[in-house]
Amino acid sequence: MLRISKLTDYGTMILVCLADQGRLCPASDVATNTGLSLPTVQKILKELTKSGLIKSVRGAEGGYQLNRAPKDISAADILDALEGPVAITECSADDSACEHESNCSVGGAWQRINTAIRNALTDVTLAQLHSPPSEFPLVYTAINHTSEKDNQDVAGKIARAPTNAT
Repeated sequence: MLRISKLTDYGTMILVCLADQGRLCPASDVATNTGLSLPTVQKILKELTKSGLIKSVRGAEGGYQLNRAPKDISAADILDALEGPVAITECSADDSACEHESNCSVGGAWQRINTAIRNALTDVTLAQLHSPPSEFPLVYTAINHTSEKDNQDVAGKIARAPTNAT
């Protein structure tokens, strides 16, 4: 299953919190505002600072803030900072070391899929994650070789399915 880690999910929450603040914000305030533990927040803030997504200022008046506008930070930037570049298969990674690559007939297809995922992540910004446009959450329709009514029934069930909010 393709799934981002909890730390990346929490990192997105932290970035949204910092976007809301629009000023230097101490780690303790970020922890309070997000409901995350202070050690977890500090760990993620350190990684986000190393990646350049946020900046930190030391001292009594210090804290953390976004280094770029929310519209200039993509979901891909967040994933890169906290998990590394998206690579759904070994051959999709920039530093691929797959021993079967020369004999594999499906690697190119996985690389195309990886590129599509990467492009989708690049197209979604922190600003959109913070205030999703009306088309979020996306609803997908299951299409199969049954009747149109069956397809509508499945689509209705998907649309009514509960979502897990962070």
